This record gives sequence, structure tokens and C-alpha cells, in this order.
Amino acid sequence: MVGFAGFFYFLLIFISLVLVLRFLSKTSLLQIFIKSWQSLIDRFHVYQFYKIPQFNEHFQENQLYRKISLYLNSLPSIEDSDFTNLFSGSKSNDIFFQHDANHSVVHDTFFSAKVSWTNQKSSQPDGIRSFVLKINKSDKRRVFRQYFQHILTVADEVEQRNKEIKLYMNLSTENERWRSVPFTHPATFDTVVMDAELKNKVRSDLENFLKSKQYYHRLGRVWKRSFLLYGPSGTGKTSFIAAMARFLSYDVYDIDMSKVYDDSDLKMLLLQTTSKSLIVVEDLDRFLMDKSRAVSLSGLLNFMDGIVSSCGEERVLVFTMNGKDQVDQLVMRPGRVDVHIQFPLCDFSAFKSLASTYLGVKEHKLFPQVEEIFQSGGSLSPAEIGEIMISNRSSPSRALKSVISALQTNAESVKGVNKVAQALTNSSSGRSVDESGEPGAVFCRESVHTVREFRKLYGLLRLGSRRKEEPLDSSSADKDGSLHAVKG
Repeated sequence: MVGFAGFFYFLLIFISLVLVLRFLSKTSLLQIFIKSWQSLIDRFHVYQFYKIPQFNEHFQENQLYRKISLYLNSLPSIEDSDFTNLFSGSKSNDIFFQHDANHSVVHDTFFSAKVSWTNQKSSQPDGIRSFVLKINKSDKRRVFRQYFQHILTVADEVEQRNKEIKLYMNLSTENERWRSVPFTHPATFDTVVMDAELKNKVRSDLENFLKSKQYYHRLGRVWKRSFLLYGPSGTGKTSFIAAMARFLSYDVYDIDMSKVYDDSDLKMLLLQTTSKSLIVVEDLDRFLMDKSRAVSLSGLLNFMDGIVSSCGEERVLVFTMNGKDQVDQLVMRPGRVDVHIQFPLCDFSAFKSLASTYLGVKEHKLFPQVEEIFQSGGSLSPAEIGEIMISNRSSPSRALKSVISALQTNAESVKGVNKVAQALTNSSSGRSVDESGEPGAVFCRESVHTVREFRKLYGLLRLGSRRKEEPLDSSSADKDGSLHAVKG
């Protein structure tokens, strides 16, 4: 009887203890106790802490921070951390883990030394994030240097294994100026429609750049290269930039100048880019014509080749314009822009490349008619012709007929504008005589203004439709030694 009572008493104690523990876990008192105990241990300096900030004092990215992030996300223990983010991978059935910067504690073990990592945000206005390493002092003396070498080695392996080009976009927020997404543009030098000789020149130029670190240093120059791509919209400038990025395996930093506060902010954005990057500023001519822009011409020139541009190497700068005739030559000089590449409207040679790529057609009975229309002045951008071919790709003959119709419409509109402009020009010449005071003269100021305005329009149309036929020669170059494209 006594034995039964003792067993019953023990069972009551056990049930009470379970209930207490359940209550503690629900009210988080147990977690508070554990954290208090860890804090007590830390006060006796059993552990040492190391902070790895995301940026240095010059606001340049700390490469060690990036490598630690890669390393921690590769650890199996990331699944067991307090908070873990789940993301889908490049394949539909891929799921990968990523530590939560705001909450997670990631534990790691290296040669029996147990360490933990957290991510903290600075209380300062800059809001810079930092990784914090917690390691036992006795373990620190034994494995510290070896542990960080191990981190760097694993991070490099992960980076090579998961090499992915990223597109960075500048934001208007103060705490985070760059945000990245995977760069998935499929364009390559093989898919870009361009004169084959020019394409090979650009490819060779980029290959030489990759191998020229010692050469640039021997000359006392910063290891960087700058390109200007200019031509009407739809002529392939953006696709060419994507092809350059894929060829170099460089991340792309696309600077939206409308989100740049001032000259200093533009410098800061440049400082926060990394090496092995392609820095892009599109529609530079439109930006320079904007009188209300936040960045001055001086600030832009310093960005292109000032002292701040030397705070980083192995960079390629790419600027795009619709036309460079109205741009200050200070912007165009060698050193600021090394290579000029023109992207004209489509000609017959480029058309045949497009037909081969989009339709799989190398020869067709309609080709002579297309060539004749090009010679008579008809022209479209590669993007316009490409879109027609995509829409009619199931029938190459229908696609070519649609291209012919569009080219004929363009040619007729150009001829019509030319005739009207010529007539108005002649009329204007006659009125100029009347203006001198001959008998019977009729002077109409509104007509003169109309003629002047149409002349401007006529000049713009002529500029847009004119195709330059400059021969491409390996020795031909501008005064600044730059390359020029003459084919679409």
C-alpha cells in the first residue's frame, strides 16, 4: 500500500513538472532564463566578439561581409537557426535557405570549436549592417585564423559553383542604395545583329582588357574601360550591353540618374560598386539636356574620370545616347569615353542577319525586292523588323511581305515629307523676295514661321532616316582612336 502511494506521489510530481515546463515554454520564461544565463556567462568574458561591417569608413563594400554571407547560407545548420528564409531557386523544384538578417542566430563548428553568428543593424542614421562572430576565448587562440581561411575558401567555391550575374539598381532610400536581382537577359555576341568584323573587334578589345592589369599599372592608369553606344531607339544598344556582361561575366550596375540626389551622391554610388562590374548610364544625352538635373556637368565628368573613379578597378563603363552631335565634347574626349560604337537603323545586310536568326531563312525570292526598298531610302530599326518577324514566324513568306509593306510605308512617308519640305522651301524663297519690298508683295509672318518650323522637322527626319555608309577598316578610327559600327 505504501509502495502504491509512493508511486502515485511521484506521478503527481512528474505531471506537475511537465505542466510547469509547458507553461514556461508558452510564456517564453524558459527562453528568457536561457538568454539571461548566456548574458551572465558573457559578462565574465568567456566569449569574444568580432564585428564585420558591410561597408568600410569610405562606404566601400567590405568583401569579407559578402563572403561570410555566402558561407553562412551554405551551412547545413542554417536550417536549424531560429528564423530562416526560404526561396525558390533557378529551377522550379529548387528550394534554398537563407539566414534572416533581423532574427537568426547561425551556429557553426570548426575543429570542435563552437561559434555563433548574428546580423545586427547599426543604430546610427546610416543603418549599416554587420555580422557579429561570437567565439570562446580559448578557441579563438587555437582556430581563429584557420577558421577565416576556411570561410574564404568555402565562399569562393560557392561563388564559382553558383556563379550568377546580378543586375544592381540604385534606390532613392538612404539606408539601401543598391538592390540586386538575377540578370537573366539572354543576349550574347552570337545573337546580337552587328557587322561581324566590328563584333570581333569589340570582343578582342574586351579580351585584351581582361588581361591588361599589369599593362595599365605600368602606364600609371586605372584599370577601366569606357564605351559609348549611340544610335536611334531600337537599334540594339541594350542587347549589346547584356552581351558584354555575359561575355565578361560581370555584374551590371544600372544607374538611374533621376534617383541621384547630387554630385556627392553619384560619387557614393560609384564607391559602392564592386570590381568586375559593368556600370551603365543610359540616355546620357537626354540627361545632359535636362536643365533641372540634380547632377552638374562637373559632377558627371568627375564620375567618368575624376579621382573618385580611381577608387576601384576592373570596371567597364557604358554610356548610351540616341545621338552625340549635341553633346558637349568635354564628355566625349578619350579617357572619359574610349570606344565609340554607332548603332544605325537597319540596312539590307543587317536585315539578312535578322531573317536568318528570327526565321531561319538565309535566301528568299523576296530578298531582291527588300534590297531595292532599302536602296530607295526605306528603313526601320532592327527592333521593328524583329517584332514583325516574331509575329509572323510561322510563315517566313508572310513575315517578309509584312517587312516589305512596312518598309514601303516608311519610304513613301520619307518621300512625302521631302516633297512637302522642298515645296515649302521654294515658297519661302519666293516670299523672301516679296519681303524686300517689290510691288505686289504679300508678306505673311505666320507662313514664314511655318516654313522655319518645317525645316527643323525636315532636318530631324533626314537625320533619323539617313544611313551612313562609311567603310569599316581595321585602321580606321576617330581622332580619339575609337571604333565605329556602320552596320545595324
